[in-house]
Amino acid sequence: MKLLTFPALLCFLTLYSCSTSTQVGDGDAAQVIENSLVAGMQIKGEPVKTYTLAERMAHYNVPGVSIAVVKDGRISWAKGYGTANTQTGSLVDINTLFQAGSISKPIAALAALKLAQEGKVDLDQDVNTYLKDWKIPASEFTQTEKVTLRRLLTHTAGTTVHGFPGYHPTMIFPGIETVLNGRGNTPAIFVDTTPGTLWRYSGGGYTIMEKVVEDVTDLPLDIYLKQNVLEPLGMDHSTYAQPLPADLTANASAAYDGEGTLIDGLWHNYPEQAAAGLWTTPTDLAKYCIEIQSTVAGKKDGILSQEIVTHMLTKDKNDWGLGPSLKNEGNGLIFQHGGKNAGFTNNMVAFAHKGEAIIIMTNADNGGRLIGEIINAASDYYDWDLSNVRTIETIKLSPEKLQEFVGKYQYSEQVPGSGSYYIEVRLTNGQLTVIDPEENSSFSLTPTEAMKFIDLEKGDQIVFSASENSPVVLLWNNNYRFYKVE
Repeated sequence: MKLLTFPALLCFLTLYSCSTSTQVGDGDAAQVIENSLVAGMQIKGEPVKTYTLAERMAHYNVPGVSIAVVKDGRISWAKGYGTANTQTGSLVDINTLFQAGSISKPIAALAALKLAQEGKVDLDQDVNTYLKDWKIPASEFTQTEKVTLRRLLTHTAGTTVHGFPGYHPTMIFPGIETVLNGRGNTPAIFVDTTPGTLWRYSGGGYTIMEKVVEDVTDLPLDIYLKQNVLEPLGMDHSTYAQPLPADLTANASAAYDGEGTLIDGLWHNYPEQAAAGLWTTPTDLAKYCIEIQSTVAGKKDGILSQEIVTHMLTKDKNDWGLGPSLKNEGNGLIFQHGGKNAGFTNNMVAFAHKGEAIIIMTNADNGGRLIGEIINAASDYYDWDLSNVRTIETIKLSPEKLQEFVGKYQYSEQVPGSGSYYIEVRLTNGQLTVIDPEENSSFSLTPTEAMKFIDLEKGDQIVFSASENSPVVLLWNNNYRFYKVE
């Protein structure tokens, strides 16, 4: 049931200028950034247009945003914007809890790294030697190469299951072994590729890591992380407890879909704690970033040694470290991770050697593009090399030419379980629009060549092709092929 759609939130955005009264730190920087958002696609020859955060939150149907920025090894500023829960009218402040999604992974990885530092596990040992009542099934892929913690943390263990959809609060909440055995709402987690041979993102692999930590410590993962990671780092507004304890729900943001509609049940629960179970704030994630940066700089009394952190920030396949994704080299090294749960979209980017970071959390499925525009603004302000603005050249096409592309298009491969997959291309007020009924979404197309178009917001590319006696073909992002049928 749709309880409240996003347009109804505009009164909050107007009344509070998208901001709560709770803010810490450099208000000048925050004010400049929140009034200087830059879209990722710009048209050559036209002035760069900037937006306010309030404008883009409304545009993208994002009710609430929370931001923290690290400068000079400390939290420079943190601020909440918009609405946390439209049912209660609560606003986002710097202590509002958001689901971290996959940002749960690099924080949870600290558990395995700490155990390795203490000599309780070996990062390169077969994890079946640590697992007790559940073990990775032997197969042709594990005969010579084994699943290790290093490979699990770097997504090179050959394990299945990319991610997890979560569970409605009224659904039966499964245990970790139920998830591992595929008796929840995702398939069983197993090895289908020789470990160490390729990189493939696997939330399933982090669920195996979770089981290893629990079996080695005889503690639930959330308790071990609370005692050995969250509390030592001062992450006082964070928990891996799933479902979220009742005493914390009043301070938690609700989740919203891409249209800004409240997700039924307020949010989903995630038994896969290491992969997706963290509730936290940007300020608490900033403390994690500062801890890693301080240890790189020589801090002696951190939760991990400099040696272990160096291993953590060493690139494996696909530039992945022991937990975070890595980018650049030397003094420009960045450790980062995005996060996406149902109704939550987040990003965390930190410079390993510069004591600088930005963490942005949103309570909506459509938060990704907004996050990109906030990062563009912050990158300009702080002179970071993080901007992802792309300048393109566009052309004009006649209405008659545009009309040639109008019609109904069928996907070249049938979508399993859903029958044929169709999209429509319509011409409205001189502009082509793609309608995707499957996703309940649409986007406008701007021509860059006679047969090439681009979505200026997402950057998606559509290429048409036609030949005599053959239907028009629509190629979406050089990957998905559709044929014109009407």
